[in-house]
This record gives sequence, C-alpha cells and structure tokens, in this order.
Amino acid sequence: MLAFKEEICYLLSSLTGMDPGEVAFSLEIPPEPGLGEYAFPCYGLARSQKRPPHIIAAELAAKIKPAEYLEKVQSAGPYLNFYVHRPYLFSRLLPEITRLGPEYGRNGEGQGQTVVIDYSAPNIAKPFGIGHLRSTVIGSALYRLYSIMGYRVVGVNHLGDWGTQFGKLIVAYKRWGDGSRLEEDPVHYLYNLYVLFHKEAEINPELEEEARLWFRNLEMNEAEAVQLWERFRALSLEEFKRLYSFLGIRFDSYQGESFYNPLLEGTIGLAVEKGLAKESQGALIADLEPYGLPPCLLRKKDGATLYITRDLAAAIYRYEQYRFHKLLYVVGAEQTLHFKQLFKILELLGYSWAQDCVHIPFGLIHFKEGRMSTREGRVVFLEDVLNRALDLAHNIIREKNPDLLHKENAARMVGLGAVIFGDLINDRIKDIEFDWDKVLDFSGETAPYVQYAHARICSIFRKAAQEGEEVSLALEHNFPALLETGFLSSPEEEQLVITLARFGEQVRRAAQDYRPSYLARYLVDLARDFNKFYHNCPVLTADQNLRRARLLLIKGVRVVLHNGLALLGIEAPEEM
Repeated sequence: MLAFKEEICYLLSSLTGMDPGEVAFSLEIPPEPGLGEYAFPCYGLARSQKRPPHIIAAELAAKIKPAEYLEKVQSAGPYLNFYVHRPYLFSRLLPEITRLGPEYGRNGEGQGQTVVIDYSAPNIAKPFGIGHLRSTVIGSALYRLYSIMGYRVVGVNHLGDWGTQFGKLIVAYKRWGDGSRLEEDPVHYLYNLYVLFHKEAEINPELEEEARLWFRNLEMNEAEAVQLWERFRALSLEEFKRLYSFLGIRFDSYQGESFYNPLLEGTIGLAVEKGLAKESQGALIADLEPYGLPPCLLRKKDGATLYITRDLAAAIYRYEQYRFHKLLYVVGAEQTLHFKQLFKILELLGYSWAQDCVHIPFGLIHFKEGRMSTREGRVVFLEDVLNRALDLAHNIIREKNPDLLHKENAARMVGLGAVIFGDLINDRIKDIEFDWDKVLDFSGETAPYVQYAHARICSIFRKAAQEGEEVSLALEHNFPALLETGFLSSPEEEQLVITLARFGEQVRRAAQDYRPSYLARYLVDLARDFNKFYHNCPVLTADQNLRRARLLLIKGVRVVLHNGLALLGIEAPEEM
C-alpha cells in the first residue's frame, strides 16, 4: 500500500505542482470502505487557487485515468477518492508477506542514520513502580519501530543514580541497616529504609543535615560513602535487569547521572565561555527570559550541580559518541519546561544538532488514592501488577482450554501482553487512571483479543496440515495469477486485504509521530476484520482454489499480527 500511496503522491504532484511530501501529508484514509483507500482534500488548493474545492476535485478526477494499480478516481465534494485495483494489490501483497515472513514490514528508510532513545530511567534503590511502565514500554516500542525502519538505534537507560537521596540512604543504612536483609531483597529493603528515613526525619530534623553531609562525602569520593553507593547501585541494577529480561526489554547503555560527573566542569566552563552562564546571588544561571523561558539554574551557590547540568553534559557526550540523527527523550509531560530549557541552552551553546533533540512526553498514571509517592511508601509495584496479570491469565486459560499444554508459557505471553498493550493502546499524552480491572480486562481492545486472533489462525493451519493442505502449494501453482482472476472478492476478504496492506504505513506513522498507539489500534482493527472474515468466510470447507486463496490470506494476517505484536514487545501465542 505504501507503493500505491507513493504513486498517488507523484501523480497529484505532477497535476497540482505540490511537493510529493506535501501531498503525502495531506492524504487521508476515508472513514468508510466504500470511499476508497485514500482521499485527497482539495481545501489547500482552493485557498491558493481561490476556487471552490469541489470544482478542483472534479477537474482532477477527470484528468486521472485508470492504471494497472489504480481502478478508479472519483470526486466526492471537496475530496478526491482513490481506489486501488484490488486483484492487482492482492496478487502482489499476499505472496510478498508469505515470502518475507518475520521480515515483512522492514525497510531501509533510516539506513546510515542513528537514533538515540533515552527511556525508563528508574531511580537506584527504589522499586520499579507502575509509574515507570509508560516510559519503559513506549521507549522500547520506539526502539523496535526505528530498528525495523533501518535505523541504528541506541537505547539508553539514564539511571537516577546520583543526588541527595543517597545521603539519606547512607544515613538510614548505617543507623538501621542489616547487610543480610539487603542481600536478600535489595531494592525493596532500600526502599523501606528510604521511607523510614523520612518518617524519622519528621521527628528528628537533624537527620536531614546528616544526610547532606554524607552526600557531600560521596561527592568528595570519601571511601565509605563511595563503597556503600556502589553496593546500592550494583544490587539495584541487578534487580532492574532481571525485570527488564522478564519484560523482554533491552538497553545498549546503562550510563546514569553519575557517569557524567567528570564532564560537568567542562560543560559549565563552556556555558561561561559562551557568555550564557551568569552569576546570580552566588549561583550560576542561564538567563533564558529573552526566549520566553524562565532562568535556568546551572550550579547552586554551594557548588552543587543540578539535573539539567547533567543532561547538558549527557547530550553533548551522546552526540560526540553516536553522531545521532535524532535524540529522543521519553519522559513524562511534567518535564516539558525542563526540556525546553535544555534544548534552548544547547542551541545557544552553538550546537546545531539541538534541533534534532525531541522530548516525547506522556501522561501520568493516577491512582484512586492519590498520586504515587515513594517518600510516603504508597506505590504500586510493577512486578505485583505483572504477577497478578499472569495469575489471571492462567486462570482464564485453565478454564477455557483445560487440555492446553504449556499453560504457564501461554499465561506469561497473555498476562504480560495485557499489561504492555493496555498502556500502549492509549494515546501517550493522555493521563491513565490506574485501575486493576481496566489493566487486567481481557476483552475488547486488548492484547489477548489480538493474540487470540493469531492463535485461531494457527489452529486453522494445524487442521489444514492434518488434511494435507499446504499454502506453499498455492505459490508453486502460479497463485498470483489466480488471485487476479477475482478470488477473495467478498466484502470481508477485500477489507481484510486492504487492512493488511496498511501495515507498513502504520509502522512508519507510529515511528514518525512517536505514537506506538497507532500500531496498537491498527492491530485491533486487523484482528476485528479477521474475526468478521472468520465468521462469514469458511476456509477449510471452501472449494480447493478458494480454500487456498483464503489460507494464503489468513497466513498474511498471521504474519502481520505476529510482527506487529513483536514491535510492541508482545509475543503471539499459537495456542490459548
């Protein structure tokens, strides 16, 4: 379908004088199948030509003749609707999907270019809460999307492994810590110590000053402070990696905030040299008010640096290391001002690549009892959510398919998929209210709905194999020519192929707009179209040629469901 769209873009470009990219941006998918595969609104041309858009649409329709790939073009008011020649599309698309299999959807658009993605970034010594889910799964999906488009992708986990909280942890551990308990369950134990520190500090405020002194010792590389910090960091990272492995998520770098400590003086020196950094009441600031932003604190009057100072050093380091085409920060919408200041400072420092830095904001996860707080100890742990999802999936599978082998593996795929998909199908910019029932709902627009469509197709192929039918036979007998003769002509079949053909386009849109939700919703649509086909178009009981055509069609659906779910970090079970 991408090739079809490109043909339309060049055709309209030759007739209107518009740039093909501008045409591509304007093309829409009609709201109803009967209105064609693409629609071109003529409002923009109407403004430039000062003529009614419906007149322009009618004139263009009269100029465009049917082609090998193009069945017809019709004007509909101010729109120009394009209809693909269905047999032509079917005879090329379905064999291509079958031939490429797991590689279907891959393209070389980003060849030779690097995209660096900063995502997840949990805090050392604090458990992985459900609030970390969004950055982790959105970033991971973008990693896969850009990879399939041919980019070299570098996933960076910018760990929160520095700051005054480590002074608090050191105080808490020295006062109340137990080494054996730390080794047994390091992250949760450190988290409980952190919560205990804040409770005790309300009674004994001197603890805050003691914590500041210990963090100062850490900054001065005092041996005991460094040893404790390294121990906390190593144990936490080991626990994080275990959870990432369970989720199927990878990173190429775990360079956290502490990694950039040696680079901070050079970064601040550059800001001073460029005349950007100015002293204000003993502190060092970047005055951004001329650019519509508040002043940005780079260094406190006591010499302590801030998060944005480390982000400046990190961005410069990443460009020098990777020469990126884009640097993406998958960080909550709360940090929008922070990134506006960061990118503006980079620009003022003379880095032309600052325009290639992109903040990808997302909404918060809210809780019925209020916002999540690690200080007060009110947090929903992600691992608890995952375990509960797996338990529920196992119960449902045991009830619906008691004879299924490998129930545990199927439950893992379904349970993890439900949680990941439940996040990704939402537009990332919207807030999500965390609700057990919604997260673990196994009906409707969910991963299990999509996964079940995949499993149902696998079941059909198992039965076909028992009857001696192989889809490969269809290809060996010049099946593309057979498709052109009019098989797969029912409304359900035609719609299913058209939806299949949009896969590459949805992958590109999801990557370009940084919205994996586009792909998630597409997979729901594909599963829904398959289910309509399944209930109205029998496969194994059809005549031989039609049976083979339909087997080839659903094989294409199986491949795209599998590949699409994989891009979101979700497995596709063959049985459920």
